[in-house]
Amino acid sequence: MKSYFRFLSLICLLVCFVIEVRAQDDADFRMEIGGGLGTSFYLGDLNTKFYHQTGPAVGFVWRYLFDPRNHLKTNLTYGKVKGTADVSTDFLPENPNVPGSSESSLNYSFSSHVVDLSCMYEVNFWPYGYYQDYMGLKRLTPFLQLGLGMTYVGESKSVTANIPMGAGLKYRLGKRWNIALDWTIHFTMSDKIDGLEAPLGIKGEGFKNKDSYQMTVVTLTYNFSPICPNCNKDR
Repeated sequence: MKSYFRFLSLICLLVCFVIEVRAQDDADFRMEIGGGLGTSFYLGDLNTKFYHQTGPAVGFVWRYLFDPRNHLKTNLTYGKVKGTADVSTDFLPENPNVPGSSESSLNYSFSSHVVDLSCMYEVNFWPYGYYQDYMGLKRLTPFLQLGLGMTYVGESKSVTANIPMGAGLKYRLGKRWNIALDWTIHFTMSDKIDGLEAPLGIKGEGFKNKDSYQMTVVTLTYNFSPICPNCNKDR
């Protein structure tokens, strides 16, 4: 009988040890940090087509993970923007404040950059995580995002507010690594991204008749700050 209890106690200790080790391995994290590369383009008086006259984009990303579905993300991104008027089709009334305008056509182009600082709230379609058998976590999930941001416009050397919104797809590569395809459109309160302010003589209010820009970036992020302070302490 004593041998039976000793054997049972040994089994219980072994089970507890396995559970503890698995609990440490399963520890999730509160934060992500990383960067991304992609493309950017502007939409305004000199470009109305998606993914036309694109430029490179590079950025930094930080996320705070409230739970597997809800994340708060901060982006700092540099993107090139440019545009060219088609002199055969683009027409603007003659305006002394608009370079290149005439009674027949517009001959104007620009190449500049924007620096975007945005804070967005992300909502995942499915609970996101590494261990798929825990709380129904999925390693692959699409997400939606919406937030507030500020933009530095290189062409006019000015700062303006923007409303970023978009969608994306993220995949958990490992316990600490994530890759994501992130798309956002930023509606600004400026009509000077291209250097032309109200070239048609129509003043905009708020976000009406203002320029915008879009960014499509592939990001790679690293998880840190375990939820359990004693988990993964040797990593």
